[in-house]
Amino acid sequence: MLDNQTQAVSNEQTSEVHKPLPLWRNRDYLLLWSGQVVSQTGAQVSQLAFPLLILALTQSPTQAGFAAAMRTIPYLLLSLPAGALMDRWDRKKVMIFCDLGRFLSMASIPMALYFHHLSIIQLYLVSLLEGILFVFFDLAEVSSLPQVVSKEQLPAASAQNIATFNIAMLLGSPLGGFLYSVGQLFPFLADTFSYFFSVISLLFIKTPFQQERAKTSRALIMEVKEGLQWLWRQRFIRSLALLLCGMNLMTGGLTLIGIVLGQRIHASTVDLGILFAISGIAGVLGSLVTPLLRRHMSFFALTMSTLWIQALIAPLLILAPNLPLLEATFALLFFLFPIFDVAQRSQRMAIIPDALQGRINSVYRLIVFSGNPVSLALTGFLLQNAGTTPTILIITGGLLLIALSATLNPHVRTMKA
Repeated sequence: MLDNQTQAVSNEQTSEVHKPLPLWRNRDYLLLWSGQVVSQTGAQVSQLAFPLLILALTQSPTQAGFAAAMRTIPYLLLSLPAGALMDRWDRKKVMIFCDLGRFLSMASIPMALYFHHLSIIQLYLVSLLEGILFVFFDLAEVSSLPQVVSKEQLPAASAQNIATFNIAMLLGSPLGGFLYSVGQLFPFLADTFSYFFSVISLLFIKTPFQQERAKTSRALIMEVKEGLQWLWRQRFIRSLALLLCGMNLMTGGLTLIGIVLGQRIHASTVDLGILFAISGIAGVLGSLVTPLLRRHMSFFALTMSTLWIQALIAPLLILAPNLPLLEATFALLFFLFPIFDVAQRSQRMAIIPDALQGRINSVYRLIVFSGNPVSLALTGFLLQNAGTTPTILIITGGLLLIALSATLNPHVRTMKA
C-alpha cells in the first residue's frame, strides 16, 4: 500500500516536472516574443514611411509598388535552399546575423537623408537586402518556435506571434506617420534601433533552437527535394499553402490601397498612421480570439466563414467616402485576416517533424509569399493606370474565387478537427 502511494506521489511529481510552463512564465519565449514586438514595430514604422518617401521623390505609385515588391522577391529565389540550410545551421546565430545586417542596411537611409544623398536606387537596394535577410530570419524563427514552446502550446503561441504583427501595426503605423511628419529620416532611424534591440533579446535566450542532429554530407539539392516530396504528399498542407498564396496575391497591396484612398480624401500622414493603428487593433483582437473560436468551431467551419465574410466586405472600400468609414472597413478586414492564418499555422506546425521544419516551411512559404511581389507590383500598376475602383473590384473577385475553391476543396472540407 505504501509502495503504491509512493509511486503515485512520484508519478505526480514527474508529471509536474514535465508540465510545460505557461507562456507568460516561459522566459525564453518572452524574450523571443518581446524582441519581435520591438523589431516588427520598427519594421511597420519604416514600412509606412517607405511608400511615402518614394511617392515624395517620384510621385509614382508604380515605383512605390515595385520598391515594396523588392522586399518579397528574395523569397521566390532563396527560400528553398535557405530552408534546407536552416535544418543544418544554428538557427539562433542565423537570426542574430540577419538582424545585424538589417540594422546596418536600414541605418544607411537616415544617414543618406541627413547628408542629402538619398536616391531611389538606394531605396531599392535596401529593400532588396531587407528581403534577403528576412528570408533566413523568418525561416529560422518559425522553425525554432516548436523548440521554445511545447506542442500543446503551439496554437496559443501561434496566435500570440500573429498578434505580434498586429501589435506592431498598432504601435508602428501611427508612430511612423508622426515621425515622418517630424522628419523623413526619423522612421528609418527608429527601425534601425529596433533591429539592435532584437539582437540583444536573442543573445539572452538559452533554449536551443533545434534538436540534436547528425551532420550530413548529402547534397543540399537532395534535402530540398526531400522537403518538396514531403509537402507534395501532404495534400491538406499543400491546399493551405495554395489558399494563402491566393490570399496574399489579392491583399498584399492593401496597405498601398489604403494610402492612396487616404490621400484621395486628404488624410494626413498622422491620419494614415491612425488608420493602420486601428487595423492593428482589429488584427490583435482577431489573433487572440482565434483559439477561443477553435474550441467551438471546426477548422473547416472557421475557414469558410472567415474567407466568405472578408470577400463580401472588400468592395465596401469603394463606398468609403471619409476617413471613419475607411477605418471601419479596414478594421473589419484586418480582424478577419489573422483568424485563418492562426488556425492554419498551428494546424500545420503540429504536423511537421522538427528535422524537416526548415525545409517544409521554406517550401510552404515560397508558395505562400510568391503572391506578395506580384500583388504589390500589380496593385501599384492598377492604381496608377486603372484607378482605385477597378483595383478593388479585381481584388473582390479574387477573394470570392478563393472562398469558393476552399469550400469545394475535399482536403480542407474533411479536416473537421
